[in-house]
Amino acid sequence: MVTKTQKFLSRSALSSGVIGLALVAQPAFAQDTAAADAPEDAGTIVVTGTLIKNPNIVATSPVSVVGAEEIALRQSNVAEEILRDLPGAVPSIGSAVNNGNGGASFVNLRGLGSNRNIVLLDGTRIVPGDIFGRVDLNNIPLALVERVDALTGGASTTYGADAISGVVNFVTKKDFAGIELNVTNQITGQGDGNVFRADLTIGGNFDDGRGNAVFSVGYQQSDAVYQNQRDFSINSINSYTGNIEGSGTTVPSRMSVPGGGTLQIDPTTGSLVPTYATFNFNPYNVFQTPFERFNMFGQASYEVSDGIELYTRGLFSKNTVSTIIAPSGAFGTPVEIPYSNPYLPAAARAQFCAANGLSTAQCDAAALATDPTDGNYDTFTTALFRRTTEVGPRISDYVTTIFDYRAGIRGDITDSIGFDIAGSYGESENVQTQRGYVLASRLRDALLATNTTTCLSENAGCVPVNVFGPDGSITADQIPYLTGNSTVAVRTTLAQFRALVNGDIGVASPFAEDPIQFAIGGEYREYTATRESDILAQTPGELGGAGGAAPNINGAYNVYEAYGELIAPLVSDKPFFHSLQLEAGIRYSSYSVDAPNSPSYNTTTWKAGGTWEPVESIKIRGMYQRSVRAPNIAELFTPVSTQLTNQGVDACAGTAPLADANLQAVCLAQGAPLGQIGTIEPPTAGQANITTGGNLNLKPEKANSYVIGAVFQPTFLPGFSMTLDYYNIKIKDAITQPTPGDLYSACFDSITGASATDPACLAIRRDPATGQLSGDPSTTPGFLANLSNLGTLATDGIDLTWNYRHEFDFAMLNLTFNGNWTNSSKFRSQPGSLNRECVGYYSVNCASLQPEFSWNMRTTFSFDDVDVSLAWRHIDSMKFEPQQIIDDGGSDESVLEDYRRIKAYDYFDLATRFTLTDNFDVTLTITNLFDKKPPVVGNTIGSTTYNSGNTYPSTYDALGRRFSIGGRVRF
Repeated sequence: MVTKTQKFLSRSALSSGVIGLALVAQPAFAQDTAAADAPEDAGTIVVTGTLIKNPNIVATSPVSVVGAEEIALRQSNVAEEILRDLPGAVPSIGSAVNNGNGGASFVNLRGLGSNRNIVLLDGTRIVPGDIFGRVDLNNIPLALVERVDALTGGASTTYGADAISGVVNFVTKKDFAGIELNVTNQITGQGDGNVFRADLTIGGNFDDGRGNAVFSVGYQQSDAVYQNQRDFSINSINSYTGNIEGSGTTVPSRMSVPGGGTLQIDPTTGSLVPTYATFNFNPYNVFQTPFERFNMFGQASYEVSDGIELYTRGLFSKNTVSTIIAPSGAFGTPVEIPYSNPYLPAAARAQFCAANGLSTAQCDAAALATDPTDGNYDTFTTALFRRTTEVGPRISDYVTTIFDYRAGIRGDITDSIGFDIAGSYGESENVQTQRGYVLASRLRDALLATNTTTCLSENAGCVPVNVFGPDGSITADQIPYLTGNSTVAVRTTLAQFRALVNGDIGVASPFAEDPIQFAIGGEYREYTATRESDILAQTPGELGGAGGAAPNINGAYNVYEAYGELIAPLVSDKPFFHSLQLEAGIRYSSYSVDAPNSPSYNTTTWKAGGTWEPVESIKIRGMYQRSVRAPNIAELFTPVSTQLTNQGVDACAGTAPLADANLQAVCLAQGAPLGQIGTIEPPTAGQANITTGGNLNLKPEKANSYVIGAVFQPTFLPGFSMTLDYYNIKIKDAITQPTPGDLYSACFDSITGASATDPACLAIRRDPATGQLSGDPSTTPGFLANLSNLGTLATDGIDLTWNYRHEFDFAMLNLTFNGNWTNSSKFRSQPGSLNRECVGYYSVNCASLQPEFSWNMRTTFSFDDVDVSLAWRHIDSMKFEPQQIIDDGGSDESVLEDYRRIKAYDYFDLATRFTLTDNFDVTLTITNLFDKKPPVVGNTIGSTTYNSGNTYPSTYDALGRRFSIGGRVRF
């Protein structure tokens, strides 16, 4: 039975914002009912991104599609894995990111930032997973995903004013009936990295087809893969020297000595000597973060009367992501130590006495003075670098719980006009529990001791600690007082309501058959976000190695929007005008921020474009769009705090300031102590401090984008189709902060006698004990980088897709190709700064890699009961950023020559599916078939988030060959 509502849904398939289907982009498979029953014109490319409801009218914007069968062949377990390899996208936070992963995964279209695209579920927003307003892809229910549509370029008029770089829409299966059980297991060729996933879906129609309900539950668990389990990442390599070299926060301890630099304890002699052993943190870090997820998804619809349908959808997910990094400790923590500390070696004591101006007699007397009331009692201060290996690794468990519920009513107003009214509400909670961290205040307390049993503070539980010996000198009885767990909870909500009317106006052009189509509607959204940290997480420098404080945040804003779209077929079935169609849209948005003085702003976005088919096999299309993005809650409300960034070089390091008075004056003006000039070290582990925060004065950023392209479906080659599109996106008034390279260059590119008072130089603040750009965040601001609307971003390139399907006597052949050429991707943080190009480059300024050329190609042969499919993934060659070589001081001072280029990479994945019965099939997949190793470029060449384990594990496969087996049972 085909009801009126089902006809309506077919007619209005786009009314919820679903953005198109390219059937030819999905492989054909033996025994696959959908493929077998495909109509003769299954190769028709349907490209849409509109609220217009008539499926006979095709919108202008190009869409990339990943179908359910592609997901099944790849045996992808989370949505981020699907999007990470999409040509034109740039890897974002995901399972391959360890240090910098906040327990979520995101997508970054066109490399413009994961906060500049929208993620939709069936054309509707779901609650964000963080304070930046980004949707956590870990919560997408892949078991019910029919396809993933990625519309890149401006999509603000259709989906919301903040869709600057595009939209990713996960389209779920509709009218599912039956039972389906999917179970997959994956393991690497080295026997580690096990991933298990199981999903059970149950659905059915009822009341003679008037209703349908489906419910899916799933479980997933993945194991960690440690970096010392791969030969290329056992040791941390310095990208500038090629030497095995780790962090200066090490064991035995390193300490700053006035006039002597930062020296390391020699446990054999007790003397402080030049650094001889840095800390290799690689063995503690992971390439694959441990992950566990429970998820449920349900949706239902019921036709209450002819042409009126109620529908609902619910999503629940609870997942745990654990990040594991090297042990905590004192990361340049300023401490006060009595000369009479029982663990202080005599030789080191003598060195500190001499450096602080104590005579031998005074030093000897201070060594015996154990009572602070004793006139000879004295202390010294130092910046302590001690890795507390005895405590174990730092572990952050991120437990995310999310629910998102939607309900609505849709139906017919007339035979050609329909409506859709819906509301939804969602909440997300991400609770981070930090374990294995040393507390700076308690370490200071435990060092302020003159015997081995009690601390001078007499605080309960305080046991004096020995930081002057080798690994193991901190004993089990000293650890409990030094450590503590800390929690940070991020909670977000999204309430939204939308009303839409769409259809045709009953009037057609005299030269076209189809009437003019329209869509008008209104939308309301209210966002709230909070971050609540305990006192340990709020205190700068308290958690040793936490990367900075996590101050509390409480913010909210709402937006009212009204929008309209129009598609007008002008000419059809005329000579040289098989079709000519115009498309236009406009959206007005009014934002109100819940803050003092109630900041508000109004924006207007619009689009205009069209398509022209001179003949049936060729279509020319183009679209121009104006988009905006309002600042998110993090950008508005985050208090100023000191965090970590990446910077490998420092002009004040080494002996250079001794020979350059102007440079020395700059170093001193930035807070370096005079006694350390000539001995300052580069930032520890290539990580410098940066101080930044939100700004309630921010305004929306604006983008202009256009796309022009063509679709080819030649009649002389049945089964073949191709799309070619050029895109161009430019963002002004961009909400940005300067890169470390921008801030560094603004000061050090041209040092003169006036530089010591130059604001650009005074915007860099050093550790007052060591003079470094890294250090305790409570004393070392590092780079000062405020958010502003002074930035610009721009990118352009070409997308190419082609598909070919041909039936031979012995098998069905299906070829799909999806490629991208990115011509340019530039970022300027503020007027006068470098307009930085990052396409094809990597450095601390170009974080996640964006190759010039990238493509995916899949070749599938479908036999009677077997499908064999080979996927080819290509990543173009990359180079070290030329500007960074200049910033480093020239070729001789920059990274090792061998690390300045990464050759092009090609990966091949082989999948085979066996249809054993009508109800049961098995898929075997080998990922990275030839076990290609990732490029080695060292650990200090890029950002910590993406440059880890001496490579870039989000771009290149660090796990090696992997074997997956999946079984599917259907009834």
